[in-house]
Amino acid sequence: MVGFNNIIGHEEIIRHLKNAMQTGKVSHSYIFTGGAGSGKKLLATTFAMTLQCEQGGTEPCQKCESCKKAIGKNHPDIIMVNHEKPGTITIDEIREQVIHDVAIKPYCSPHKIYIIPDAEMMTPQAQNALLKTIEEPPEYAVIMLLTQNADALLPTIQSRCVRLDLKVVDDSLVKKYLMEHLQVPDYQAEIDVSFAQGSIGRAKDAATSEEFSNMTQNALKLLKYANKMEVYELADEIKKLSEEKHNINDYLDIFQFWFRDVLMFKATREIDNLVFKQEINFIKEQASQRSYENLEKILEAITKTKVRLRANVNFELALELLFLTIREK
Repeated sequence: MVGFNNIIGHEEIIRHLKNAMQTGKVSHSYIFTGGAGSGKKLLATTFAMTLQCEQGGTEPCQKCESCKKAIGKNHPDIIMVNHEKPGTITIDEIREQVIHDVAIKPYCSPHKIYIIPDAEMMTPQAQNALLKTIEEPPEYAVIMLLTQNADALLPTIQSRCVRLDLKVVDDSLVKKYLMEHLQVPDYQAEIDVSFAQGSIGRAKDAATSEEFSNMTQNALKLLKYANKMEVYELADEIKKLSEEKHNINDYLDIFQFWFRDVLMFKATREIDNLVFKQEINFIKEQASQRSYENLEKILEAITKTKVRLRANVNFELALELLFLTIREK
């Protein structure tokens, strides 16, 4: 199902967009800004579909020809701007897909809508070229810039767009969504929610990805038995992790949640707020074996490992140092 009613969170932004449609004060240019998986594209495409809906309401009817085309992603007057090179949107791509195209009137709708994902990737030349269209748009044009970093856009562009900042979605809403819509069991939803940090997109990926599920199992095996492993076994595990370099930040997040759980249980003896409730026996055991100081040290070491890996320190060395700290009692 599509439509604003099915979007989790972002009530203020939805109110703003509906109000603009009701009062006929739709802007010619918007910036949707928020982290990866925060729902920028979903909000923008729902807004576009509603603007073009033949019923003219504040929710897309989903039945008219226009809505059907939008759902099928083949609406001639909703243009999703794409780019060839990873990491950059060139002036030619903006000229061809927006500037030259916007001069042609809409084919079958009241508006011609351009959605530019990863707008921060536009080169300064591409942004300057787009600026003229944003400053003097045809009556029917609506341009939506989606970005994780609005500050990467030229101040001149920022000042001429309505800026909508997407806030993180409350954990309880994310959990409810996973359990009701994706039938994720309670304990798994807890893990996915912690991992998502308020991003529905990330929560969905975690809940539906076999890779994430396998990764969680591997990480838990390591965390539960790291102290009992022989040095050569640990070296083997680190080698395996180096084959999954692309996921290492996710692994480190899981390590962090685990030791926070151990610390939390040690301090409060309560199970309710733990991410890994189903591993309570292992958490109890580690809480009794480790000191507060040791747990603080481990959490610091995980943060340090993230920094080291970003600075391109030798991968295996960074992880060896981390596991040395984890193995200290």
